Amino acid sequence: MTTEDEVLAALRKVVDPDLGKDVVSLGWIKDLKIDGGTVSFTLTLTTPACPVQNDMVAQARRIVSSLPGVSKVDVNVAYNVARTTPADNVATYKIKNIIAVGSGKGGVGKSTIAVNLAVALAAMGAKVGVLDADIYGASVPLMIGATTPPEVAGENLLKPSEVAGIKVMSVGLLVPPGTPVIWRGPLVTKAIQEFMTNVDWGELDYMIVDLPPGTGDAPLTVAQDVKPTGAVVVTTPQRASMEVALKTLTMFKKLEVPIIGIIENMSYLVCPYCGKEIDIFGRGSVEAVARNLQVPFLGSIPIDPRLREAEDNGELIVDFQDSPAAKALMEIAGRVASRISIIAYTSKPKEEGEGGSMSAFLPMPPKS
Repeated sequence: MTTEDEVLAALRKVVDPDLGKDVVSLGWIKDLKIDGGTVSFTLTLTTPACPVQNDMVAQARRIVSSLPGVSKVDVNVAYNVARTTPADNVATYKIKNIIAVGSGKGGVGKSTIAVNLAVALAAMGAKVGVLDADIYGASVPLMIGATTPPEVAGENLLKPSEVAGIKVMSVGLLVPPGTPVIWRGPLVTKAIQEFMTNVDWGELDYMIVDLPPGTGDAPLTVAQDVKPTGAVVVTTPQRASMEVALKTLTMFKKLEVPIIGIIENMSYLVCPYCGKEIDIFGRGSVEAVARNLQVPFLGSIPIDPRLREAEDNGELIVDFQDSPAAKALMEIAGRVASRISIIAYTSKPKEEGEGGSMSAFLPMPPKS
């Protein structure tokens, strides 16, 4: 009869491709039981958005099934999202990871990416919140379909609006539609700080922060006060957009915010008549730049009319399963979650082996 030691020895062959360590050494095998010819255990992964989850489960089942006397293998999957935020920070102790999404330049689809990253991560089972730090041009409520103003919760905290399980906070929920926010820089800084400290976010696996264009007050406040896990930079393929995006990347690097990766948005358009892919703004240039800078390239997102329609109607793009943009966004969300897991597991521990000091750039992710 197979023993627990033999099962664990076999499971050491299952290696997480991002961390380069086996699931036993990582402590991901829990509740191992052997009942006659039946072996059961729980595989605890770092995120519900793990892009190689199915492969790892299939490999674990296949390896254990090959052991002598094993007739059945039950693999349960659980998730323990690793923390990168300081556990002693009053504002973020319930928020495990904070992702800043910036572009430097307006009109490249940064807010679209921020909202849909949140939607994709939530669709995979993660607890997600969106902080709209674009005070002057708040568009997150419209894109995600948030219409309920925040309510006052206990201890004089605001309770964020909620859509499809995603918690949302934006100045756009606090002012009447069409009302401009005419504030100087210090008020913008104060608003973002209060959105972190005076809002009851609850427990979140990921908070997505939608930054405004540029490298001014709002990005500086997020980088220095919120202290994000890392930054995602969004750009379109043409040179003008990339040059501005690279300034944003440099800003994050100087402020010691790790670069999770770069996304190429509006990469191409699929002709609805002939099916040909048309490179309206050029294509592939962002990946080449990322490679030269040794910055992770997270993927390309095509132009998809349904993405625009979904945002205008406050719908969720992941509902359109046949959409090329939805598929790309789901894949990119998985890569973002993987990069964050690498940050958490390759950093100096802050709490129970999770989190710590982080390098500015991460290893290149595998191509899809």
